[in-house]
Amino acid sequence: MTEPVKRPYDSSRRREQARENRRRILSAAHSLFVTRGYGRTTIADVAAEAGVAPETVYSAFKNKPALLHRAWDVAVGGDDQDVPLLERPEARALFAEPDLRARFAAFAVFNTAAMRRTARLHLAVRGAAASEPAAAAMLEEIDRQRLEAMTRHARAAAATGQLAVAEDECRDVLWSTTDGTLWHQLVERRGWSDERYAAWLGRLWVAALLP
Repeated sequence: MTEPVKRPYDSSRRREQARENRRRILSAAHSLFVTRGYGRTTIADVAAEAGVAPETVYSAFKNKPALLHRAWDVAVGGDDQDVPLLERPEARALFAEPDLRARFAAFAVFNTAAMRRTARLHLAVRGAAASEPAAAAMLEEIDRQRLEAMTRHARAAAATGQLAVAEDECRDVLWSTTDGTLWHQLVERRGWSDERYAAWLGRLWVAALLP
C-alpha cells in the first residue's frame, strides 16, 4: 500500500498573519498613546483596538515599554522595516547633495514628513515622562538618537566648506528645530500646510547657517 505523500508545512501564511497582527497592534498603540496618553493606555486597550487577544500583544512585544519603543521606531521610519532612517535612500540623497542651500531645503521637506509621523507621539511621550519611568527613558533615547543624527548632518555640512557657523552650532540649531515642537505649533495649532512649513524651515536654516 502506497504511503500518502506528506506535503511540507507552509509557514508563510502564519508568518504573514503574525506580521499583520504586529502592524495592527502598533497602529493601535500609536493611536491610543497619542489620544489617551501612554500612562492611561493598557495592553488590554491596545488589544481591543487592534482586534486581537491581549496574549497576542504580550507574545509580540513582551510589555508596554517595548511596545512604545517599537511604535516610535515605526513612526520614525514610516514602516516596519529594520532600516535606520539615515541609511534609507531619501536620507542618503540628502548627504549626496553638494549644494548646502539645496540640501537644507530638501532636509526640511524630509524632516517635515517625519514630523507628520512622529510629532504627536513625541508630545505624548514628553507629557508622560514626568510620571512614567518608561516614557522618561524613551524620551531620553529619542533625544539621544536625534542628537546623533544632527551631529552627522552637521559634520557633513561642515565638510562642504559652505557653513557660516561652527559645526557644533549647526548641530545645535538642527537639533533644537527638529523635535516636533515647531511643526506642532505652526501646522497643528496655526493651520500651516506641511508644504508651507517645510519651505519656511528650509529658509530658517539657510538664514541661520549659511553666509
